[in-house]
Amino acid sequence: MQSSYLKKKKLPDTPGVYFFKLGKEILYIGKATSLSDRVKSYFAKDLIVTRGPLVVDMVFRADKIDFIKTNSVLEALILENNLIKKHLPHYNTKEKDDRSYNYVIVTKEKYPRVLVVRGKEIKAGLPYLIRSQFGPYPNATQLREAMTLIRKVFPFRDRCELDQAKPCFNYQIGLCPGTCFNLISPKEYRKIIKHIELFLSSKTSRLIKKLEKEMKTYAKAKDFELAKNVRDTIFALQHIRDVSLIKENLTPTLSLEKERGQKEFRIEAYDAAHLAGSNNVGVMVVMENGELKKEDYRRFKIRNTVGNDLGALRWLVERRLKHTEWPLPDLIVVDGNLNQLNVVKGLTNIPVVAVTKDDRHKAKALVGPEDFVKKYQKEILAINSEAHRFAIAFHRQRRSAII
Repeated sequence: MQSSYLKKKKLPDTPGVYFFKLGKEILYIGKATSLSDRVKSYFAKDLIVTRGPLVVDMVFRADKIDFIKTNSVLEALILENNLIKKHLPHYNTKEKDDRSYNYVIVTKEKYPRVLVVRGKEIKAGLPYLIRSQFGPYPNATQLREAMTLIRKVFPFRDRCELDQAKPCFNYQIGLCPGTCFNLISPKEYRKIIKHIELFLSSKTSRLIKKLEKEMKTYAKAKDFELAKNVRDTIFALQHIRDVSLIKENLTPTLSLEKERGQKEFRIEAYDAAHLAGSNNVGVMVVMENGELKKEDYRRFKIRNTVGNDLGALRWLVERRLKHTEWPLPDLIVVDGNLNQLNVVKGLTNIPVVAVTKDDRHKAKALVGPEDFVKKYQKEILAINSEAHRFAIAFHRQRRSAII
């Protein structure tokens, strides 16, 4: 296959799964943060050095590339696994080794556990019955990052014991629904497990429809608290912020600058969250040279700006800038449009980029200095996603504490 094929194909700059095919035969399946960037890399001049002769042979044999877009890198990772398992492409040889890689299993118990185990453990025999099993996943680090993201949407039991004297630590940070302390019935918990199984089966659309039906049922019964909880789950599911899975595909520009002895480049992103204008909170997240710097993250309780998004942003940035002991960023990233951009520009001379969202809260445009937007687009989108995730997590924690 020649690189000229790509010009005709016009692959999108979105997450998804791609297929190298020979006629109807699928030769290889892969996942991507950006379908266009990832597939383009297979036509680099140094492909044999970076990927080896097997991949070069695959590209040479292929005569067609297809793709499926996904809403997130997390969905792409799961879909890739399910499709490899279904089609067993010849060049996905690594993914066929059931013993070497990891699986997600759901145990068959009153309160099922969701665990990551190695294939060889399953072959040797596990000390509990398996209700469902997903995998193998060849990248253990990515799988654990993925399960961390899933758990924030659907809290589940893993290692904690039942009938404890007090709830486990994971319950305290919102990652366990309280199975250890009988705070959730087996019936309600099994709903959560079914949701996880649907997601891991790449049936996200079906899952969302199921949740919407549940929400309407609760609302009809005037159980508005449960309806709101399901609504929040749907929102979280549709806006998964998988920066931890994106980071390995960030452009290398920033780290190269560090290697060359140039100044470290620091980006800060701010986001605020509230519910019906109350309990306003704000966060700051930091990225240096393409890597998230979590020790520099900060959380704020926003005062005197009830229901005023622009006022909340102004308060948040002013509060941050008062901390002169913190290093100043080279670039600031916020949600919004020209209004939000101008609010921040009125407070500092630091360059600002605003990430404009569509009605599904997906980024549709970057507003700000063209040179920064062009050079750091992936970093801007990644840190904006991380700021939103961190803000929602902090807001949920605050709400739980108040309730």
